[in-house]
Amino acid sequence: MPHTETPGTGAAPAARPRWWTELPLIVLVYACYSAGRLLVGGDVADAVGHGLAILRVEQALHLNAEHPLNRLFTREPWLGIPADFWYASLHYLVTPAILVWIFRSRTAHYRAARTWLMTSTFIGLIGFTLLPTCPPRLLDAGHGFVDTMAHYSAYGWWGGEASAPRGLGGMTNQYAAMPSLHVGWALWCGVLLWRYGGTRAAKAAGVVYPLVTTVVVMGTANHYLLDAVAGAAVMGLGLLLAPRVMGCADRAKAWFTARVALASRVAPDAPDAPDAAVAAVAAPGAHTVPGTAVTPATGVSADAKSPNVSGGCQTSAGERIPRQREQRFPAAAEPDTSPADAGGGAPAPVR
Repeated sequence: MPHTETPGTGAAPAARPRWWTELPLIVLVYACYSAGRLLVGGDVADAVGHGLAILRVEQALHLNAEHPLNRLFTREPWLGIPADFWYASLHYLVTPAILVWIFRSRTAHYRAARTWLMTSTFIGLIGFTLLPTCPPRLLDAGHGFVDTMAHYSAYGWWGGEASAPRGLGGMTNQYAAMPSLHVGWALWCGVLLWRYGGTRAAKAAGVVYPLVTTVVVMGTANHYLLDAVAGAAVMGLGLLLAPRVMGCADRAKAWFTARVALASRVAPDAPDAPDAAVAAVAAPGAHTVPGTAVTPATGVSADAKSPNVSGGCQTSAGERIPRQREQRFPAAAEPDTSPADAGGGAPAPVR
């Protein structure tokens, strides 16, 4: 059983998350991410303009990593084809595998890791919405880029439209290039492997995977260098916001739990009041005085009950304690039931 106590807090071990609640949550977040990329296509002219603006900024900064990598991958199939497979598959395989590994083996860190990933993903979706960007492969051929996935499409399941399977290219937003969540998610995987891998091989994979992914997204002409930088920045921002997101989620859960608990306490008590009134009216021989409480079981007011507990264990008229024996008085010694007081005098007149 993995240790789930938060280091340095002395808190009790946290409960292991339940996979049947986590899986729908992750699927829902990914569905929102995919739907958002699909729905927010943006204007093509704006997307192309943003892509060219990024190229101009990189030229001003003397950054030009995309062209040499893209020419290398286009010229050397032994590099270009594996790079296309890397881009089209590992993004969707390694990330969930790391999430499952953290869930099973590093439970104490799972919630923070999952919240970090989801927060960063939603930030990336905002970037796709506000800044639709044409990737290098979709620019005019005069800019010197070759779409390697279209170039080597005969070797894979994809066609000429990003990494979507053939015939399904219209179901993806090809202008969601800024930021690069391929790089962002790979960085997330690398950080977790480095921190919690425990072996040199895991730490090495934590360094290699995001670096190779960054090279691949540029060499296949799917992203600019600044897209990769933005993807890393989004993950950094998500890491900073994750504790606040968890705090808000905890407060919302506590409020909802309190409301449910309050409703469960109040709801069963509501039908009892009418039942008590019905019992008071329906009980035979029940007489109540205004302002007195009525006992639901007998219909007799609390003030009308006799406080006397005699040797016969009588409590009030018509009531007996279970297994009580009835007291038989001799005929000659029947108790005086007249309203006279103990002194034998006449009762005081009622004024």
